[in-house]
Amino acid sequence: MFTCSQLRLVFVICACSVYAHAGPPFFTDDPEPVPFRHCEFYFFSALDRAYGSYGVAIPAFEFNLGPAPNLQLHIVAPMALLVENPGSSTYGLGDVELGAKYRFVQEKGGKPQIGAFPMIELPTGNSRRGLGNGELWGKLPLWVQKSWGPWTSYGGGGYIINRAPGMRDHWFFGWQVQRALNKKLVLGAEWFNPGRGMVTLGNTHLVNAGGAYNFNHNLSLLFTAGHSVHGDSHTVAYVGLYWTWGSKDGGSETQSALTNATFTGGSRRLRY
Repeated sequence: MFTCSQLRLVFVICACSVYAHAGPPFFTDDPEPVPFRHCEFYFFSALDRAYGSYGVAIPAFEFNLGPAPNLQLHIVAPMALLVENPGSSTYGLGDVELGAKYRFVQEKGGKPQIGAFPMIELPTGNSRRGLGNGELWGKLPLWVQKSWGPWTSYGGGGYIINRAPGMRDHWFFGWQVQRALNKKLVLGAEWFNPGRGMVTLGNTHLVNAGGAYNFNHNLSLLFTAGHSVHGDSHTVAYVGLYWTWGSKDGGSETQSALTNATFTGGSRRLRY
């Protein structure tokens, strides 16, 4: 029998970016903020299949703003669908995510860029229906990134503070590598360990692959799919449209998801 806690975990995993940590379309995030006086908007859906049931963020929205150099403000607002097999389905607003990314070390020569991206999750989703965590919780990650030629790699980890019933504080880690094949297409893969976020369940490791296709300078398609390689079985996927715009006076041209072979912005987050 599928319990409410397991339903919540499915949502928590999927919605994360469906929410919990990341540079869309991956779970692992990067330290690179939105350029100064630029904006990013994501319209996306994310899936997690576990225990024979499904959690889907559909639709979900993400907005990022660069109000100052090296600083990004961030919000994610999802609608969540849970389908229990066998059983019923439920649909409604999920937990809203707020965050601020700050890059305090610039990449130069052999030195990588480094940034922090603390976030809080507001308990706007109905936890009794499996649509949210039920209490305010937060994430304190640190991310590192280095590029060379058409290649970019980033990763890191952090600590999640979650005192909701059945949940626990825990560490999480991830690493990603990607390559720009041309001006239109970037492909990449990641390993992500969300940590042991529930008292009654073990740890899960995920391998995820995908990329971005750039339609023009401002609009891109993002996509990933992956599966667990350790622990509880999960199949995950993400597809979204990415739009960016901003003032040239901000210090750089408007950037697409492919600029510098880097997926900029966002947050696809696992809430284990």
